[in-house]
Amino acid sequence: MSDMRNYETQLRHAIKRFWSTRNKAKKAQGKKSGRKDTGNRTAVTSGGHLNGLIDLIVSIIHDGGIDEVNVFYKGHGSTILPGYYRATKDWDIVVVADQTLVACIELKSQVGSFGNNFNNRTEESIGSATDLWTAYREGAFAKQARPFLGYLAVLEDCPASIRPVRVSEPHFKVFPEFNGASYEQRYCLLCTRLVRERLYDAACLLMADRDQAKTGAYRESSREIGFDHFAASLWAHTKAIQQTKD
Repeated sequence: MSDMRNYETQLRHAIKRFWSTRNKAKKAQGKKSGRKDTGNRTAVTSGGHLNGLIDLIVSIIHDGGIDEVNVFYKGHGSTILPGYYRATKDWDIVVVADQTLVACIELKSQVGSFGNNFNNRTEESIGSATDLWTAYREGAFAKQARPFLGYLAVLEDCPASIRPVRVSEPHFKVFPEFNGASYEQRYCLLCTRLVRERLYDAACLLMADRDQAKTGAYRESSREIGFDHFAASLWAHTKAIQQTKD
């Protein structure tokens, strides 16, 4: 799209901020209490490590013509929407213009603890989408066109995330694509299928190497779930919404 900006520089800055925020939180843990959390818990629970990516996504929405007053994220209004299987869900970014739900976006990250957390991430992503679309079908929002639903994940690029993982098959065989698949490959399958099954309009998987934190380097596992495609889909949706208002 000719008038959509190139967000490469901002994306690298967001990845740098992701690592620097996590590192600061980890260094600060235990200074007041004298106790240290195990693993990466403090770096995750302290929050803010995805703020650079939130800022970038918000800028894409603004570039699509949506006013700032209509975009909600942490520190900038409420991101709570009604659900169907639960009362509410707190999203990372919500766009509401003229009482119409334009978009909602979920961001996740995983650094270490791959075996413990991947299934949780899978269940969360599928459940959140299913809940929102059912609420949409049942009239939780104003009568409107389908909103944009996006999912973006940052995964640590390291030996543990790219090496083959064995699967357990005590009763039935798993689908062959999961045999020996690394956690990167599993995330790639997840994000691709979330879109192909129309649970999300766009998904993005970014692989980030801690050793390259100062440069903000990242790589993408697949063009289909790369950032350019994610940004273009979101920009086009917001642009279309804006043009129907003008």
